[in-house]
Amino acid sequence: MARFLQEDAPDLGDNPDRQRVAAVDAWKHSDFLCKNYILKGLDNALYNVYSPMVNAKALWESLERKYKTEDAGSKKFVVGKFLDFKMADSKTVISQVQEFQLILHDILVKGMVLGESFQVDALIEKLPPTWKDLKNYLEHKRKEMKLEDLIVRLRIKEDNRQSEKKAGNYHQEAKANVVKQDEFLNLDELNDDADGDKHDENVVAIVDENGFDGASNDHNAGQLFGHEGTNATNN
Repeated sequence: MARFLQEDAPDLGDNPDRQRVAAVDAWKHSDFLCKNYILKGLDNALYNVYSPMVNAKALWESLERKYKTEDAGSKKFVVGKFLDFKMADSKTVISQVQEFQLILHDILVKGMVLGESFQVDALIEKLPPTWKDLKNYLEHKRKEMKLEDLIVRLRIKEDNRQSEKKAGNYHQEAKANVVKQDEFLNLDELNDDADGDKHDENVVAIVDENGFDGASNDHNAGQLFGHEGTNATNN
């Protein structure tokens, strides 16, 4: 079938003999079968577009131009996604690693090959800003690492960071509770002091109102405080 996609139909020429005519007819029949074999692989919309093509070669070249151009465009798109991809601190690293792996898969599907060491270096380079220390460490690590090993290491590191964050939050909450409790106790003490001062003021006001004056008012003072004055008893 490949010959009908690459070769032009034979020409009858001037004054063809019967054998030449038979050869041309056989070619046209085979070309017709080849063309329809290709058209059967297209969906209805594409079939209507490409069925008017005069022969299998013209049909094949038209399809090749269209899809090779589109494939080149899709390759550029995937490569662009790979180059622009950068991790952010707003999302978990592992979820972004999975996005990175999907981009790598798309690149491989397009027929482009990336060495594993390149994939590892690219993933390290795309780590978020808060992972700067690990990034610097891995960039200067001499021993080569497999992509799978790097992903496992990142997963462990992220789990540890989340555990430390939870522990820090718990410590902050406990500290805040202690501060609130101290403030509450101090407020109670202030209220107690205020009540005591108010009681003393009331006593002074009563004393002033009854006109207490030294020993002459011991009897009244005794009545006020629930006992008889000593001077009154002696008199």
